[in-house]
Amino acid sequence: MSSPSFTLKRTQWCGLLRSEHIGQTVTLAGWVQRRRDHGGLIFVDLRDREGLAQVVFNPELDSLVHSSAHSIRSEYVLAVRGLVRERPEGMVNPKLTTGSIEILAEQLEILNPSKTPPFMIEDRVDVSENIRLKYRYLDLRRPAICNNMLVRHKTAQCVRSFLNDHGFLEVETPVLTRSTPEGARDYLVPSRVNQGYFYALPQSPQLFKQLLMVAGFERYYQIVKCFRDEDLRADRQPEFTQIDLEMSFITEEDIISVMEDMVKTIFKEIIGLDLVTPFPRITYAEAMARFGLDRPDTRFGLELVDVTDVVKNSGFKVFADAAKKGGIIKAVNAKGAASLSRKELDDLTGFVAIYGAKGLAWIKVNPTGWQSPFAKFLSEEEKQGLTARLGMEEGDLIFFGADSRPVVNTALGQLRLELGRKLKLIPENQFAFTWVIQFPLLEYDDAENRYVAMHHPFTSPMDEDVDKLTAEPLAVRARSYDLVLNGNEIGGGSIRIHRSEMQSQVFSALNIGPEEAEEKFGFLLEALQYGAPPHGGLAFGFDRLIMLLTGRDSIRDVIAFPKTQKAACLTTQAPSSVTATQLLELGLKLDVSSKKP
Repeated sequence: MSSPSFTLKRTQWCGLLRSEHIGQTVTLAGWVQRRRDHGGLIFVDLRDREGLAQVVFNPELDSLVHSSAHSIRSEYVLAVRGLVRERPEGMVNPKLTTGSIEILAEQLEILNPSKTPPFMIEDRVDVSENIRLKYRYLDLRRPAICNNMLVRHKTAQCVRSFLNDHGFLEVETPVLTRSTPEGARDYLVPSRVNQGYFYALPQSPQLFKQLLMVAGFERYYQIVKCFRDEDLRADRQPEFTQIDLEMSFITEEDIISVMEDMVKTIFKEIIGLDLVTPFPRITYAEAMARFGLDRPDTRFGLELVDVTDVVKNSGFKVFADAAKKGGIIKAVNAKGAASLSRKELDDLTGFVAIYGAKGLAWIKVNPTGWQSPFAKFLSEEEKQGLTARLGMEEGDLIFFGADSRPVVNTALGQLRLELGRKLKLIPENQFAFTWVIQFPLLEYDDAENRYVAMHHPFTSPMDEDVDKLTAEPLAVRARSYDLVLNGNEIGGGSIRIHRSEMQSQVFSALNIGPEEAEEKFGFLLEALQYGAPPHGGLAFGFDRLIMLLTGRDSIRDVIAFPKTQKAACLTTQAPSSVTATQLLELGLKLDVSSKKP
């Protein structure tokens, strides 16, 4: 049975009608948000992606049309033709942009009925996220989620316009490429034509964009899909989108300047906010010292303070042992928070344990003196030293971490954020940008028993640190830069290595010998010998940027069809099993039982 064609073609979007359209006859098309029967008059809120418009069906105008309106239910698809008029006095809805007008229906076509949806199509819907993701096509009808998609579209257009105007060329790079396992785990794609060999989905276009600089394109960008087979959380997905770009004949200052201008343009055009540039900059070392994390939220204080020198010889064994083992003791002064209960302190102790802390020492400064499980082990000199170093006053609650540097920084850095939320220290509707620069080039991986690149192995070391690559590899700083917004890394990049001999030297520091380097990266090493210009770039996490622009807590709310934390698409039930024939064509055989995610 064929579907009937419809005759009423849309002339206006529901949500874009305004008072200037009064007196015009328009045709709207959309979905029924709700129907209300008021003693003869039937009111229908018709919704499209731009918003709502109220349609009135009056039996005195056309009894047949009015009769048809009786059958309308939520989420029916309609086309309506009618006269735009001013709403009667007392009927104006100031909460709607279309709240001062309505459409008096003259013609109606019910284009498609709808089953009763599994949840209400409205913003404040009380339903589990899994149900929303299963029926994502319905969830996307909700105004808030639909608006997220509109913001995403407008931001992409803004980015493209800005970069086009600044001499960048949009170039597409391959999605099927080779595996270069020097970062997160790759998604692998078996080759049917070359059985036994695999493609990898790109974690980023890093090597291709460097090759484009060798090719002389000078300024490249693309808004590109990337893939990482890693554990998920609120701000991660197995497939994600980034604004990827690269520039030749530049320094860090050039890239940072252009990127600040781009971010400033985005925030002005998308949310009407005038950002003040240049953004503040701090080194990685300063970020770790003050905030414990390399993506500091600078909207509030509550900074970490190193007190190792004050208590390293303390009678409190936890402090003394940490210092003797080469660790550190840091503290956070939660001003005025001494009223926290013992249960709340126990909960915070459990919280820092998630990040490897073995405990959480604390001191309350009460009117009668210090209240603390360990204060009796401190000398008067140590108490005076802590009071001066931490600015301790009556009503304060001081937390201490004592362990290896990574554990203390991570645990207290996360505790700082938790206290900021708990004590309502973080101002809302504020955007605090910070550049974090000069990351370490390398870090030591205990599991692999070797040095690994903190960002990626193509990052250039700072010129003054090159001589340390062999003797002091952990002291080598990178020509790298991350842009952090409200404690979220939204972009990161570096100046790249553009000479093959330097790239080989860095590979050697990573324990990648000449044969392995040639096997994995021979094409890059050769390309660098054909006149590679000095170059560098950056990639913005597009999903995360949209999340912050729209004030959402999860990037799943700004991606049309996101995956769950088990990397599953509930709408399409992916991933799915495949047939034995498909596996045979690929030369593969499973030796594990398929288990539905």
